[in-house]
Amino acid sequence: MTITSPHLGSPSSAWTDARLLYALEEVVEKELNRHLTVAKDWMPHEYVPWTDGRNFPGFFEDGEAWDKEQSKVTEIGRIALVVNLLTEDNLPSYHHEIASLFGRDGAWGTWVHRWTAEEGRHGIVMRDYLLASRAVDPDKLEAFRMAHMSEGFESDNRHSMLHSVAYVAFQELATRISHRNTGHQSGDPVCDRMLARIATDENLHMVFYRNLLKAAFELAPDLTMQAVRDVVVNFRMPGHGMPGFERFAAQMAIGEVYNLRIHHDDVLQPVLRHLKVLEIDGLGPEGLKAQEELGLFMGGLDAEALKFDEKLAARKARMAARAGG
Repeated sequence: MTITSPHLGSPSSAWTDARLLYALEEVVEKELNRHLTVAKDWMPHEYVPWTDGRNFPGFFEDGEAWDKEQSKVTEIGRIALVVNLLTEDNLPSYHHEIASLFGRDGAWGTWVHRWTAEEGRHGIVMRDYLLASRAVDPDKLEAFRMAHMSEGFESDNRHSMLHSVAYVAFQELATRISHRNTGHQSGDPVCDRMLARIATDENLHMVFYRNLLKAAFELAPDLTMQAVRDVVVNFRMPGHGMPGFERFAAQMAIGEVYNLRIHHDDVLQPVLRHLKVLEIDGLGPEGLKAQEELGLFMGGLDAEALKFDEKLAARKARMAARAGG
């Protein structure tokens, strides 16, 4: 492939990951500075109900064994909290992935480390909350953590800088929605408040990457459209490799923490609509093809979500009838 010096409106063949990283450096610096002005530092320990805590069995003679009746958290809240925390636990692998892809120098490197530091708070506060409030079995939680982290994490999009930027623009919003809905379904106002604080961070991270994705569309519209198409069609949450994820995901779908309708309406559509992805014109043949395929996929996903909605409504009706009978 012949590489020419990229500039606004350059043909797709002009762009490599290295040149895109360089071309977007100024945008990253601008977005980093904007992020630092709006992001608020917060203290994880201030969100944890420490007075609810007590010793577990082991080294302490007065240790009290865990029992799920000790916590006010609902069953679906407990499941979602474990999934969300285990996802956050893989932060070392995520950091390695983005540091390898985006680099550790300049504005890119500053962002990578800042993002990692902010994400680290999420795992800290969630684990402290779960243990202090006795919301989950601590032995099982640790066993899950060891199993999940021992597997490591390899991104589906590590082959491409554009695919990675597109993925995190959607994934950060997906994580925000998952945390927020978990809080709503948890049955504990303390948990809801903690997850709302985490969700605020995730939303700011989404805005950073969404604005970066917008700049990428302006630089390399065809390549960016193809990346967005690939990411949307093949989207998987980063926790997909954890033990029992499929079962947990099904329970979270029924519990309305995260399902097809939420994925379509609250994650994919807002980003696509904000960037007007399906309205971009002036694309080349490959970009236009990707845009058309993306539109068709979204239509199909909406239809699948409708089927899910109907099944969920029927399930609720059956449960209500049983409760009434």
